[in-house]
Amino acid sequence: MQTIETLVVPRAVDLGDGFIVRRAVPSAQRRMVGPFVFFDQMGPATLEPGTGMDVRPHPHIGLATVTYLFDGEILHRDSLGTVQPIRPAELNWMTAGRGIVHSERTPPQLRAAGSRAFGIQAWVALPRAHEETEPQFVHYDDSQLPVLDEDGSRIRLLVGELLGARAPVRTLSPMLYADVTLQPGAQLALPPLFDELAFHVVEGQVQADGRDVSSGELAVLARGAHATVRAAAQPARLMLFGGEPLDGPRRLWWNFVASSKERIDRAAADWEAGRFPPVPGETEFIPLPKRPQGPVAYP
Repeated sequence: MQTIETLVVPRAVDLGDGFIVRRAVPSAQRRMVGPFVFFDQMGPATLEPGTGMDVRPHPHIGLATVTYLFDGEILHRDSLGTVQPIRPAELNWMTAGRGIVHSERTPPQLRAAGSRAFGIQAWVALPRAHEETEPQFVHYDDSQLPVLDEDGSRIRLLVGELLGARAPVRTLSPMLYADVTLQPGAQLALPPLFDELAFHVVEGQVQADGRDVSSGELAVLARGAHATVRAAAQPARLMLFGGEPLDGPRRLWWNFVASSKERIDRAAADWEAGRFPPVPGETEFIPLPKRPQGPVAYP
């Protein structure tokens, strides 16, 4: 049985000043993996003294944003009044539900000396029954997330259950998310934990049953496959994620995810009219972009 169903090679986009983003999901090859409808690797990048990352306030509906860093620091602010820095090995879980607004910036104290930016932001679509749930923000520091050491591999479990451990993150549907580091030659056996499972190589190179997967690439495993992932001659780091398929198609446009076009349209109109709640202390915002073709449906 073929282990890898799809190999995605994301296109690297320079957002300016050498800040590189690689978007593996959604892509032409793969629109989603379980409930994960968005998977972005940001960096690694060096932010020069006097500069920083500034993602101005913007809205979300129908999803949870999941932010995880390998290097650097981001200051999260949202319309609930949350002000929370996120640092490496910590997890930010923001449930947008019926609507939330947030910003993501380099903290002021890091701008003067310069800093690094390297991490993953993923979006998880909410089940239909919870698309309009109350917005919520939860932060987990590194001491709250289980770490497993297994024969040359170290696994920080971010979401779900693996090898007898359970992460504390409360989710609205079954899923898995883990940060895996493999020493040279070490391997990790992956049973078919969910119908949809993938891994994204952050650093190094691995083989999955003889097929090479390099840094920046995403391998989606075949349904029902028992995969073995082995590091090459250098250490490797990968993000393992997936879950059960969504309960029906989703539409995704800009920062909005919903099971109907009408809900996307209403969210767009609400943002343009200023009806979303503001982020305390913020005066800027990202304007609504043009939408010539409407939302894209993801089956």
